[in-house]
Amino acid sequence: MLERHPAIALLVNNAGIPGRRGFLQIDPDLLEAVVRTNYLGGVWCLRAFLRGLEAAGRADVVNVVSVAGTVAFPPGGPYSASKHAQLAFSRATAAELRPRGIHVHAINPGFVETEGFPQRGILSGPLARAVIEPEDVAERVLRAIKRDRVETFVPRWYRAFAIVQALAPGLVGRLAARSRYRARRH
Repeated sequence: MLERHPAIALLVNNAGIPGRRGFLQIDPDLLEAVVRTNYLGGVWCLRAFLRGLEAAGRADVVNVVSVAGTVAFPPGGPYSASKHAQLAFSRATAAELRPRGIHVHAINPGFVETEGFPQRGILSGPLARAVIEPEDVAERVLRAIKRDRVETFVPRWYRAFAIVQALAPGLVGRLAARSRYRARRH
């Protein structure tokens, strides 16, 4: 690829697969696939195209992470863990690569309706109303690149969940456990 395109100005890491199980229920092979795809896929792509990104002079890497990378909520623990790793990778490489002319952007969308993540068929109530379209994410990606934002939430109000998780992680866990317990009783 670098022979045909020696200078790469934009790399978008957008691969992702759902886990939809907790750590105790997920098939071990699926757990490995989630981590390989959601986290390591971006690592290996960046490493594979690093020479081309450096050759561009000024390049952008967009890692489409997830709000789930900032908020751990059952039963999506394995997915959240893979996205948390991807977010840490994005934050670390943003600082590491900026002196080399490569700007790394982490995009943290909430629930996006896609073929691999049919959110409207799974979610109900207020969460179903929070589902956004891929075009909303694409617009925020362009804005993040233009404004040179290292981290962006789509929509913006999802940042509040990340702040609550960071300030009171025990509270988030208790609320999640309580809501799951009530759902099972009814």
